[in-house]
Amino acid sequence: MTPKDGKAPRDGKAPKDGKARKPAAPAPGTQPTAVAFLERLKIRQSDVEQAKYQRYFKTGKGDYAEGDFFMGVRMGEVFTLAKEFAAMSMEDIEQLLEQDIHEARAGAVKIMALQTQKKKTTEEQRQRLYELYLRKHDRINNWDLVDLGAGRVVGGWLMDKPRDPLYQMARSESMWERRTAIVATSAFIREGQLDDTFAIAEVLLHDPEDLIQKAVGGWIRDAGRSSRERLLAFLDEHAATMPRTTLRYAIEHLGKEQRAYYLTLKDRVFPN
Repeated sequence: MTPKDGKAPRDGKAPKDGKARKPAAPAPGTQPTAVAFLERLKIRQSDVEQAKYQRYFKTGKGDYAEGDFFMGVRMGEVFTLAKEFAAMSMEDIEQLLEQDIHEARAGAVKIMALQTQKKKTTEEQRQRLYELYLRKHDRINNWDLVDLGAGRVVGGWLMDKPRDPLYQMARSESMWERRTAIVATSAFIREGQLDDTFAIAEVLLHDPEDLIQKAVGGWIRDAGRSSRERLLAFLDEHAATMPRTTLRYAIEHLGKEQRAYYLTLKDRVFPN
């Protein structure tokens, strides 16, 4: 769900030949740091990519990404760096989260997700990552940042624990906390646990924010891959009154006739 990749830059400018200059790898044994990560980002900066981000994300006054600064580094490059810096300390991850640079925060959340996934990561470390995510949620403040970490870091930690924090976030004034609430359930969906996805979807069903409507529709659609019966039952109950955006996302993988049926239910209640 990230912007389409363009060509990688070098030295802060888009290269004429479209080829990127590969930065030198850090010295063997060097501890990955936030400072080093930022230096590597700067090498990959592109004015062309920066312009793409400004068109792709809504950064104007009053928009959801108002004030967010995009350096202009392809997300594919950011993720490659995150893998290279995956052993970064908690303190340095937090330093990246404090950056105004969007790609730095994206790298931080990606590193958190990578650390959570590692089999060698201790439960104590996973808990610290979960707590860091919640404590710094004001820095995880765009849809792509939430989607990078909520499933692994938040949902993964709550897999064998009470899910009350998700319901609290679903009722938060923060749009990004509400998005985390539904996106985090992707961890449960992977294990065939669907109850929380549909329950949180009900809490968020009439959310006014477009980005929440899309997430709710997308996640109940994904839950429907595990149980078409559960999805159809949810749609039978709510299709007529849910936002059209949510409905269109939710029915995306249904057959043509079923899609038409649920859209007709919507049109009967709210005709154009």
